[in-house]
Amino acid sequence: MSDTQSHYTSPTFAGTANGTVMSRNLTDHPAVRWARAKLFNTWLNTVVTLIFAYLIIKMVIGVVTWGVINAVWTVPGTNTQACRALSGSGACWALIHEKFRFIMFGTYPYDEHWRPALVIVIFLALYGLSSMRRLWNRNLIWIWLVGLTLIGILMWGGVFGLNFVEQERWGGLPITLILATFGIALAFPLSIVLALGRRSHMPAVKVICVTYIELIRGVPLISLLFMASVMFPLFLPEGLSIDKLLRAQVAIILFAGAYLSEVIRGGLQAIPKGQYEAADSLGLAFWQKTSFIILPQALRLVIPPLVNTFIGMFKDTSLVLIIGIFDLLNSAKTATNEPAWRGFGLEAYVFVGVIYFLFCFAMSKYSQDLEAELARGHKR
Repeated sequence: MSDTQSHYTSPTFAGTANGTVMSRNLTDHPAVRWARAKLFNTWLNTVVTLIFAYLIIKMVIGVVTWGVINAVWTVPGTNTQACRALSGSGACWALIHEKFRFIMFGTYPYDEHWRPALVIVIFLALYGLSSMRRLWNRNLIWIWLVGLTLIGILMWGGVFGLNFVEQERWGGLPITLILATFGIALAFPLSIVLALGRRSHMPAVKVICVTYIELIRGVPLISLLFMASVMFPLFLPEGLSIDKLLRAQVAIILFAGAYLSEVIRGGLQAIPKGQYEAADSLGLAFWQKTSFIILPQALRLVIPPLVNTFIGMFKDTSLVLIIGIFDLLNSAKTATNEPAWRGFGLEAYVFVGVIYFLFCFAMSKYSQDLEAELARGHKR
């Protein structure tokens, strides 16, 4: 009898021991310890955590229900009755399915859409190559020159058997990338000159730089775009015309340069005075001291605000819709003006918002990695 009892009680003890070990391992998990220390350490934190958890779960369920479960993905032609029957309870992604090319490429000729699509790929490749520090030399300049030449050939055409496409028909994501890329690339050196000029000991140079910076920063970008689009042509000689896209690009460059200059000036002011004195003791000229000692340290210090300004510039390119340029946002907005698709603007804006988020998040993530890498190199 005792043998039988021991036979049946042994598994029970073993199971209890295993359960205790598993429970102990679960409570010792780093995530559980972090949650207990940060989210449930007091009754007030517990209540706040539960409330926010409820709201987040409810929001996620609502988004999934609207965007996936009750969504309509395709419709026959422009028959949107299935979408309108939802009355807001589900997304009509059929709009994106039908208007994808128009949103991405604007009014660019339909049969030539492979050209702006290839331009987008080239831009992404250039961004990827530029993120590799081992390519930060003269070779990168040649890579960009070749890439921009290919972009110009593909967008304009007129050579190598490609049909010519006037600039007024460009649109969609390529326009956004062109405005943002040239805006950042050309505004950055302008901002360095302005930041150095504002700190110059020559009164004339300092006054000019301060006046420019304060004047540009004192007006919104929309006003500069209106001036470039409406007022600037009035001052041109009769018969001379400058493309609207080029005028908008110049306005963005001038606007961004003023804002970036203040960011860089903050980095220059953060450099200890001993760095300047050490450079002077080596007998370096002003430009040698600035290029090899002062400016690299200043730029490393202001990576976060610099990238923040870059992100703002990338999003501000959407303001060109005010002057009738078919960038990504304007193409999405125009796609919903068709009578069959009116009332489905939310889906178009969500789609465009995801694209903007992906580009901005990539810039933010890269800046974090670059900042950490430079910090490690500085410690060594």
